[in-house]
Amino acid sequence: MTRLVLKWVLNAFALFLVMKLIPGIQIDRFQDLLVGALVIGLLNAFLRPVIVLLTLPVTVLTLGLFTLVINGLMFYLAATLVHGFRVSGFTTAFVAALLFSLFSFVFNMLVRKDT
Repeated sequence: MTRLVLKWVLNAFALFLVMKLIPGIQIDRFQDLLVGALVIGLLNAFLRPVIVLLTLPVTVLTLGLFTLVINGLMFYLAATLVHGFRVSGFTTAFVAALLFSLFSFVFNMLVRKDT
């Protein structure tokens, strides 16, 4: 349970860094940052696999690059679902999703339990 909370906080920190680095992203309050990270995580856990499966032919044709577009869509959708979380457009969401994925990957690797 504590690892899950730690990953959530790390993803919220990754979202904070993305907000600071990309000008088209605005998050009003700290609570919106936490909710935004939670919504991104839930969308990636439940909705993203369905969309990846539905767009599998396009993903195969683009050699997997369409997955980056799906990540941008999930980020943009999360911004529309959370009240104090705004993204100026899809291009901004696309770049933000790339940075968010990179930051959260690095942060989660730092706290990864070695098996």
